[in-house]
Amino acid sequence: MAGPEGDRLIRVDMTNQTVSEEPYPDEWKLLGGRALSAKILLAECDPTCDPLGPDNVLVMAPGVVSGTMAPTSGRISIGGKSPLTGGIKEANAGGNPGQDLMKLGIRVVVVTGKPSDPEKRYGLELTTDGMKVVAADDYKGMWNYACCEKLAENYSKTASFITIGPAGELQLTGASVACTDQQKERRPARHAARGGLGAVMGSKGLKYVAVDPGRARVRRPADMKGFSAKCKTYTKDYLAGPQMFKTGTSSVVPVANMLHTFPYKNRTEGQSPDADTLDGKNINASFEERGGEMHNCMTGCIVQCSNIVHDAEGNYKTSALEFETLTLLGANCAVASWEDVADLDRLCDEVGLDTIETGAAIAILMDAGEMEWGDAEAMKKLVREIAEGTELGVAVGNGAVSVGVRTGHKRVPVVRGQAVPAWDPRPLKATGISYAIGPMGADHTAGLIVNPGMPADQWAQASQEVQLVNAVCDSSGFCQFLQPTLDDIREYYGLLYGEEVSRQQIADQGWECLQDEWEFNRRAGFTEADDDIPACLREEGVGPDHSIVFDVPLDVIQQVKTRFELRDELFAAKASG
Repeated sequence: MAGPEGDRLIRVDMTNQTVSEEPYPDEWKLLGGRALSAKILLAECDPTCDPLGPDNVLVMAPGVVSGTMAPTSGRISIGGKSPLTGGIKEANAGGNPGQDLMKLGIRVVVVTGKPSDPEKRYGLELTTDGMKVVAADDYKGMWNYACCEKLAENYSKTASFITIGPAGELQLTGASVACTDQQKERRPARHAARGGLGAVMGSKGLKYVAVDPGRARVRRPADMKGFSAKCKTYTKDYLAGPQMFKTGTSSVVPVANMLHTFPYKNRTEGQSPDADTLDGKNINASFEERGGEMHNCMTGCIVQCSNIVHDAEGNYKTSALEFETLTLLGANCAVASWEDVADLDRLCDEVGLDTIETGAAIAILMDAGEMEWGDAEAMKKLVREIAEGTELGVAVGNGAVSVGVRTGHKRVPVVRGQAVPAWDPRPLKATGISYAIGPMGADHTAGLIVNPGMPADQWAQASQEVQLVNAVCDSSGFCQFLQPTLDDIREYYGLLYGEEVSRQQIADQGWECLQDEWEFNRRAGFTEADDDIPACLREEGVGPDHSIVFDVPLDVIQQVKTRFELRDELFAAKASG
């Protein structure tokens, strides 16, 4: 299968601060993003290695169609062995770095080793003029926004940036990797947040990556006419449809609360009494008076699900304030005001933290009696402490399990060490199966199914299918919110490379990705006993009489690892995050 010439695989050795390149393998033409990351990690990373040691491999992989004219297609996968879960991890982010890498013909960046001096900081420059590791001690300890402002002063207007904040430099296992958005300010508001991959980047002494495509044009598909027609038709059909993310994910609050999946006080309840004041409708209502708007986080996005939030004085505060953040840093900690959650979101983006993991960790601290429920000001102070590396800050920055160990508290809702997201597995059984057996640990973007009435005999197959579809989507570069189907993705691939991609091929790619990830985890030491939801969610219920628990038998969960027969409906199934 022919592909664009000049595609490259970039290797960065942080032990010696050297960069080399090699031709991108022909057999990987259809691999990008998550599937490519899994393939490289299984082949090159020892699953038993220290995640913060020199043998871990950090992968930065744009999707297959990133850098093309395809709509909403520029996402990037950050991968590695997770210091949070101890297994394989891929975290996906928007912004412009993925597109810019592909415009340079860079299909993947593989970072290995670590500097001999842990106090040194480095940057990686990838430009039309060349590639090199440069000294970056001047950026040491900087918060993400200040770091990107300084980078913008030192690099051209066409550059985008991948950075870590103090949490990543401190190698805290709740640390995220930030990508700049497409706005002229290049704000570090798009995060590959889950799994502590910011700590992996920090362990390698890598403070930032600057990607500058200069005047490089978008990638040219083999079938230019067909690809252009597909883009136009797809865009027209999407914009004529319901556009369910038009007001952002924050508008989901009322529905989630109704379904008892808007966790309150460390998941002791499934509904929050503050749902109305946390509802994203308040954010959208603020636009007229304060400014702010819905915008696209990457060039060429037609979804525009990202809200730009301003404070009462009309000054920029954060972007985007998502449902997951309103839940975990809001309702789950008994915080009543969306404006307080906006402050916390900005702080987490600055320090470089996963808002889900941080909110879950603080809720456990509150549940253990070490902080008052709903004390937003104390929470803000604590997030700042994380950047300073205080004893309590480090405990919280290392996530939910870390706080559980510190306090001795027993209600620690995690799967394989990673905090359970907002969408609760008790009313959403099929989603719970995805959390339990999915290679990433509890991760809603890997397999979310919002169907509380689904018959029990459909749970395992539904979980497997949505995980497969989402794995392909996360490999393509498309945003899950665009909701491409497997048929859509294979058609784009075929037009990009000038050859037909069959239904069997595209489905096999998703299944192979899952198998690679499961195999990595098996080699890392995980067993079937790890494929479960924590006891607190099996024993403690939600709902009017607290009767809704996660009661899916273990043998049903294991059915997901045996491939179901491919159904025609699978190829029309939409990616969902």
